[in-house]
Amino acid sequence: MNELHILAQSGQYPAFTIFSVGVVCALLMALWCSPQRDTTDEFFVSDRHLSAGQNGLALFGDYISAAALLGVPGLIVLNGYDGLLYLLGPIVALPLILVLIAEPFHASGRFTIADSMARRLRARPMHKALGISTLAASMLYLIAQLVGAGALAAPMLGISGSAAQRFLVASLGSLMIIYVVIGGMKAATLMQCIKAVVLLAASSCMAILVLSKFSFGLDDLLAASARMHSAGEEFLRPGLRFGDGMTGSLNMFSLQLGLVLGAAGLPHLLMRLCAVPTARKARASVEGATLLTFLFCLTAAVLGFGAIAVLGTDAIAPPGNTATLVLAESLGGSLLLAVICCVVFATILAVVAGVMLTAATSAAHDLYSAVIRSGRTTDVQELVVARASVVIIGVIAIGLSMLAQNINPSVLIGLSFAVAASAHVPTILFTFYWRDFTTTGATWSVYGGLISSVGLTILSPAVSGSPTAMVPGMDFAYFPLQNPGMVSIPLSFLLGWLGSKFGRERPDRVQYAAYEARTLTDTKS
Repeated sequence: MNELHILAQSGQYPAFTIFSVGVVCALLMALWCSPQRDTTDEFFVSDRHLSAGQNGLALFGDYISAAALLGVPGLIVLNGYDGLLYLLGPIVALPLILVLIAEPFHASGRFTIADSMARRLRARPMHKALGISTLAASMLYLIAQLVGAGALAAPMLGISGSAAQRFLVASLGSLMIIYVVIGGMKAATLMQCIKAVVLLAASSCMAILVLSKFSFGLDDLLAASARMHSAGEEFLRPGLRFGDGMTGSLNMFSLQLGLVLGAAGLPHLLMRLCAVPTARKARASVEGATLLTFLFCLTAAVLGFGAIAVLGTDAIAPPGNTATLVLAESLGGSLLLAVICCVVFATILAVVAGVMLTAATSAAHDLYSAVIRSGRTTDVQELVVARASVVIIGVIAIGLSMLAQNINPSVLIGLSFAVAASAHVPTILFTFYWRDFTTTGATWSVYGGLISSVGLTILSPAVSGSPTAMVPGMDFAYFPLQNPGMVSIPLSFLLGWLGSKFGRERPDRVQYAAYEARTLTDTKS
């Protein structure tokens, strides 16, 4: 962030004003969107009164984080063709949700992933297992977002020093705690919709400005980017990041598998499927989000190749996260840079709000109500615990993010996707589409996917054994791949099959028939 820090120090844009206005607007939105009836349905899923258009915008906003706007163009700048692979996950994942998950999940779910599974399988074990895995995936994602928020906002505001940056992270996290406690799902949706519109508008405008420099010719843009990169024509071919050998190919495949299935299992995305009144509108929400995601990925690709073609490699230092910001300053001066910084800041806060709400919902609904109290709670009690959970989860995430300020947030985001892909997706698909699936198989799948994804990531080169690792001074990288998806996801499917076939529990096919009828007809009785 050195380039951004220099710009902030030189006073070339009103960063503090943008920051202050954003904070005030966020609090006013929370007050305006505060629940009227104050029920769990209203707080968790906005009473299911969202339209397909609103929910589609919010789903796109939940899915596209600041890492996509800053990180992916930076990866393209450094790695060329291999950087594009990080855009394939978002493009493929939402159609997967659309075809296999959206309608049955809405028809069988209430708030959380566990609600949908508990319609068919034994409720208490499912709420316990999926409540733990949801909290794990959400906390990892939340910590990564807060680390990214501090890394961006500190230089943007001209703040230096680790203590000042930690104070800023605490302030941002506290703002989101207040926002979610007051406004719930309705406030989170409003922020996501605003963020989605400004994100698409800003990235599209920048992409148009880039293309205008090359007479709107993609061939000219790509040729210029290859000329400006030290790798030359190799910049536009596979292998620059992952290598040409077997390990590189496996790394690439494992990453793509984790990104695609991970997005399909992220709790804060799936929770949104229950915020509309019908399964058809849930499907329409995903269709809209898919289209918006595709459009954004096109602009992100143009920004990545545009940054290298316009600026060259010397202007952008690894890991490349400042590529979009430096490009904005080059194209439109301090005004455009200020706008993009505001968009990135809003993106981080919106994603933090959505993930924090999802984690609190799982803690209150799955673990407290369904497991600890065995379902014997009132609506008021569950809502009180949910709001308390927002505070507790937020404080824990703030504390951990302060300790993780020097950690690359992409490692935490990758692990969050790996947990979601390994612990959630096999269980969801087996529950929807395999009549012999049992609760034993489900718990084996969830716990096995959770433990294997976390364990293999700890033993991977992403954590140790290289200069860019999370712990560069140590080497316990016994697992050769950066992402564990290629092993942990098939293992989770295998454990689900083994637990169902060889466990003591017998499948209830009558229950499955009723469950199947419910998911096919969207019957709420």
